[in-house]
Amino acid sequence: MIMKKALLVLTGLKILLSDLPAQTVTDFDGNVYNTITIGNQVWMKENLKVVHYNNGDQIPNVTNDTEWNKSTTGACCDYENIPDNGVAFGKLYNWYALVDSRKLCPTDMHVPTDAEWETLTDYLANNGFGYQGRGNDIAKSIATTSGWKISNTPGNVGNDQTSNNNSGFTALPAGSRDHNGTFFNLVDYCYFWTSTELLRSNCLDRNTGYNKSYVYAYGCENTVGSSVRCLSDSTVTKVNVERVEDYYQIYPNPAKERISISGIETGSAKIHVFTYVGECILKTEIERDENSINVCSFPNGIYLIIITGNDWSVQRKLTKY
Repeated sequence: MIMKKALLVLTGLKILLSDLPAQTVTDFDGNVYNTITIGNQVWMKENLKVVHYNNGDQIPNVTNDTEWNKSTTGACCDYENIPDNGVAFGKLYNWYALVDSRKLCPTDMHVPTDAEWETLTDYLANNGFGYQGRGNDIAKSIATTSGWKISNTPGNVGNDQTSNNNSGFTALPAGSRDHNGTFFNLVDYCYFWTSTELLRSNCLDRNTGYNKSYVYAYGCENTVGSSVRCLSDSTVTKVNVERVEDYYQIYPNPAKERISISGIETGSAKIHVFTYVGECILKTEIERDENSINVCSFPNGIYLIIITGNDWSVQRKLTKY
């Protein structure tokens, strides 16, 4: 269960979680991917590019449309069979590749189920990542900040793209390959496989696009080519709700000159301070015996302070006057 009070996401603060210290994972081919923690899930923040299963067997790169359409085993390709597209946007895989017992995600990761995607979208909707800080219209919060077709509708992914991606998920408009081999919607849409099967030849994906503000679940044929984002097998331990209420307090708050942070009982914690528009203005580390920060030079206003330990993080709002 996600403890929604454990991470206090502040409505209206466009915080890029990708500014926090990144962890990486490596696939069989040696491709290195950054990860992002959202709620208690750890996601790859890049599309999968691997061309071998984890036992070393090659995933066939199928360029012929008829062969793609008739595939009953795993296959991958680059958009329009152009290798540079695979480098920029990741590979497109049919559903057989991602459910193959030889596995294609990095060690200790897997292709998420639709329920695990629902956990992600629910977390974002319930924690202020909707457009204007509320609601289920979370597409902008997961979409990368450039590269989409332009939309003139506020709240859509393609509108004001620089304000996208405050979750750090970094979804790319990688397009897709239809069951008949046709490529479509590069720079328009992103499509991500789930491992959930609906019927014998139909499976679920998650998608959004330049002219959308929501993330959708659709059924599609298992010979369709879509992007893959891998999810960690383990969940992140967040600070217990009761402890959040008692520990990791900022005082005084509002503050004028210095603030202290309580609750750093052992070891150290990393501190990131963000402005109201999402600029990280301070990165530092504090110890139990040195737990104060000088804020004299901060302009008056509201700030978000993210306190991060080895396997937990909490967020606090600071008012500087």
